[in-house]
Amino acid sequence: MPIIKYLLFLLVPTLLFVQSCSEAKNKSAKPAAAATPTVDTIMPADIVGNFSDQSELRFDSTEIIKFINEHPAFKSFTNDFKTFYSDRRYTYAWHNRTGLIEQSSILYNRIMQLRDNGLADAAPYMEEYGQMMEDQSPGLSADRELMLTGQYLVYADKVLTGIPESDTRRVQWYIPRKKMNYSVLLDSLLSGKADPRKLLMPQYYKLQERLKAYYEIEKKGSWVTIKPDRKKYEPGDSSPVIREMRRKLFLAGDLARDNQSSTYDEEMVAGVKEFQKRFGLKEDGVAGPGVLKEMAAPLSARIEQIAVNMERCRWIPNETNEDYMFVNIPQFKLFAMERDSIAFSCNVVVGTTTNKTVIFRGDMKYVVFSPYWNVPPSIINKEILPAMRRNPNYLAKHNMEYNGGKIRQKPGPRNSLGLVKFLFPNSYNIYLHDTPSKSLFNEDKRAFSHGCIRVSEPYELAKYLLRHDPSWTPEKVRAAMTSGKEQYVTLKKTVPVYIVYFTAFVDSWGKLNFRDDIYKRDPELKEMLFAKNHNSIK
Repeated sequence: MPIIKYLLFLLVPTLLFVQSCSEAKNKSAKPAAAATPTVDTIMPADIVGNFSDQSELRFDSTEIIKFINEHPAFKSFTNDFKTFYSDRRYTYAWHNRTGLIEQSSILYNRIMQLRDNGLADAAPYMEEYGQMMEDQSPGLSADRELMLTGQYLVYADKVLTGIPESDTRRVQWYIPRKKMNYSVLLDSLLSGKADPRKLLMPQYYKLQERLKAYYEIEKKGSWVTIKPDRKKYEPGDSSPVIREMRRKLFLAGDLARDNQSSTYDEEMVAGVKEFQKRFGLKEDGVAGPGVLKEMAAPLSARIEQIAVNMERCRWIPNETNEDYMFVNIPQFKLFAMERDSIAFSCNVVVGTTTNKTVIFRGDMKYVVFSPYWNVPPSIINKEILPAMRRNPNYLAKHNMEYNGGKIRQKPGPRNSLGLVKFLFPNSYNIYLHDTPSKSLFNEDKRAFSHGCIRVSEPYELAKYLLRHDPSWTPEKVRAAMTSGKEQYVTLKKTVPVYIVYFTAFVDSWGKLNFRDDIYKRDPELKEMLFAKNHNSIK
């Protein structure tokens, strides 16, 4: 993915992300603005290309090493400093003849608001940086120039890249990370070549807006904490707790109004169903243990949960211009995306807590109709061989056979892979497949497999993946699934597949969702994200 997609985030007002920048034009730089604006006051069209493009004001190249020696937290960015300024022939980027340009104040404001990105307020040298920005005297300052570039690099590192890839592998995240050249990134930023709508994945910005809303709730002290006086609440019940639950549902947008009733009426039933939908619970309208547990969660826990999932968004390339698929493990759901819109979705079954589904990226390449199931050695040793010792006819009973010293299950409706499987070759031996165990899709929590992913609508998925091949009619797809003869079909174009893990996300209806951390991935990532020693620059 081109680096240029990630360039303008820190300097462009939030408004720019939802507006077109097609009319952006180069304009001459203006005198320095106030050093600590409370909001970004520059209009979007004034941003792109509105940087210091002068070529006469320069500083001595030795200033870079001198500055870094005095500010060792920037040492890891030494090559970025040198490359960026060497390419510019050591001209000032953040200054013009009158002093600082307006973008310097926007950067400062962004640095001051790291918390809005789910990060600790941890930029280095903030006191010195603040004093430099408060100094509005005209003229040039190499130290101030380099401090601004250093702060930009830190911001790009924290907001656009996130925790180092070596650490993400510790939490079993194996999707390749985007590679970023910070000096190229900064140069592209200052040249105004970036499309600010294609920075991080759209989900990041949706979560960011919800995070800001939760900070506002925190500020106002309006969070409602539910303390139940019974195990469940259902239609006809009356309790002061129901009134508090009603208020919580109203503030969350699950109820259109708050009638302040203490009786569990039909409006309450509808509101609880909306709440259950957002939390992946059975939508029966009864406030049972699952609902009460989620309603009792403290605000701080929800804020941390959002921040943790914003961090995960930093690790995924932005694929909004491509067709792709993803499976969100805690959501037990598969989505096929076309230009960031849902084209197809279905429920899935994922790996158990013992046989966890791996988080990685692959490329969908094959649809295999009427597949054999080549039984993995681990299942042969742990399950099938013991069963054969108990029952010598076990293989015949389960439509299995030996094949070159290994065991496989023949095609057919009883095959553990069902009537079709979908391959995106990978070293983890993970794929999508049909299943004869359809009843499991009725469960709220669907972590039952050995690691592969079972899909609830295999016929629809097969049709979708073969939609660009007119020879594969719906009738032909159905016939191939039931033929009893294995058939590999190679897709004309591979489709990126992401197996991801999000416990907080905003759905296509704009609703903030939370899910159980079924693999207990959040605590370690939260520790990495908020640990004191992570505040240092890598």
